[in-house]
Amino acid sequence: MSQAKAALRAQAKEVRSHLSQNEITAYSSSIKQRLLGLLNGFETVMVYVSKAPEVETNDLILELNRRGVKVVVPIIERETHSLRLSYLPDPGVLVPSTFNVPEPIGHEIPARPEEVEAVIIPMLAFDAEGNRLGYGAGYYDRFLCRYPRPKKIGIAFSCQQMESIPADDYDVKMDFIVTEKGIIQCK
Repeated sequence: MSQAKAALRAQAKEVRSHLSQNEITAYSSSIKQRLLGLLNGFETVMVYVSKAPEVETNDLILELNRRGVKVVVPIIERETHSLRLSYLPDPGVLVPSTFNVPEPIGHEIPARPEEVEAVIIPMLAFDAEGNRLGYGAGYYDRFLCRYPRPKKIGIAFSCQQMESIPADDYDVKMDFIVTEKGIIQCK
C-alpha cells in the first residue's frame, strides 16, 4: 500500500506544481471564503500554517483572529512524531522551523487539544469519500486518532482530487473537504 501511496503523492505534487502563483492565490482566497462560512460559530480552530505551494492559510488565520476566533497552530515534534499546539494571536511571530513549516518558536502559548473544535488539514491528494494523502509522516493521523472530536476539514486545490485514495486502518477520514470549486461533505 505504501508504494501506491508514494506514487499518488508524486502524481499529486506534479499536478499541483503546474499551478501558477496567481492561481494559487486566487484559489486560496476562494477556499478561505468557503471555510469562513463553514467555520461560523466555532470558537477554537486549529489551522496549519502554509508553505508554498500549499493552499495559503495566512489570510484565513488573520481573518479568524479578527473575528475573535482562537486560532491554534500545530508545532511539529519530530522526536515524538507528534504535534504540540500553540495559540497564534499574532502571525508575525512565525519563523520557518521543522520541514520549513512556519511555527511560533519562542512565542508559544500552549493550547489544549481538547479545546479545538475544528482542524484545518493540508492534503496532497484526496477523494470524495474523505480519504486524504498527506506528506506521509502521519502527524495529523496520530493527532486525530488521539483527539477525534474536532471537525476534520481538509483543504486542497480541486486538481488534487483523485478517483480513490487507498486507506489504511490508521488513516483518518475528513468530515469536509474544501476546494476552490466547493465543499464536499464526506460520508
